[in-house]
Amino acid sequence: MRHDEMIGKVQALARLPDRGTAERAAHAVVTTLSERLPSGLARHVAAQLPPDMADAMRQAADAAAVSGAPDTGAHGSGASGERFGLTAFAGRIADRAGTDEDTAIREAAAVLEVLDAALAPELTERMAGALPADIRELLPVERASEG
Repeated sequence: MRHDEMIGKVQALARLPDRGTAERAAHAVVTTLSERLPSGLARHVAAQLPPDMADAMRQAADAAAVSGAPDTGAHGSGASGERFGLTAFAGRIADRAGTDEDTAIREAAAVLEVLDAALAPELTERMAGALPADIRELLPVERASEG
């Protein structure tokens, strides 16, 4: 999926006023998601994203790997992601996007729905399996029950 198409879908799904807001939301979500996922898995997700979104995700994954997060062996994907739930997830997104936590949750659900459509199904399944249940609930219904 192309970058413009992804941002347009995020804008429509989250009912955002303009593309700039959708762009900020998308980058805030992928960066925060990358912090939560094992770094190897985040890099695999980044490999299927448009370049600027992939760069944001890789930078966060690289920072997490450098921070010395232990390898949990989960999915053979290298350093484990930071451990945090939905409240911290929403707070980080809100801080990055310059919004409140309720809006951040709505934006995260929209971005995750777009990612679900853009990524290979097996990669989305691995991503869902790496997320805690409260964050996984933001995924489209068919993915939220997996993991």
